[in-house]
Amino acid sequence: MIRNDFKEHSRITVTWKDKEGKLRPGNFYVYALLKDAMIVRATDKDGLLRKLPYADVLRVVKFKDVAPQDRYMIPDEILKESNWKDTDIMMRYSSSPHRGK
Repeated sequence: MIRNDFKEHSRITVTWKDKEGKLRPGNFYVYALLKDAMIVRATDKDGLLRKLPYADVLRVVKFKDVAPQDRYMIPDEILKESNWKDTDIMMRYSSSPHRGK
């Protein structure tokens, strides 16, 4: 897959390849699109922020845009590509004004 196949602030259900090479189903919220990867949060498991390379996504099963009032926000500084150069996983709480958090 390539960068143009994805969109910031969307929910996706995909088949992706983990570090061991196993195929996994995954539900993700896409925060940012970087040059070779995207910053996502797993919505069905641990809720950690991850750098998911486009090449590891084999198939998009479902795609849904998120309305502005339902978007989860985290500071832009955390989403910068330079912060993710040597990092693959990060624990970070996000909030949605619509949900009162």
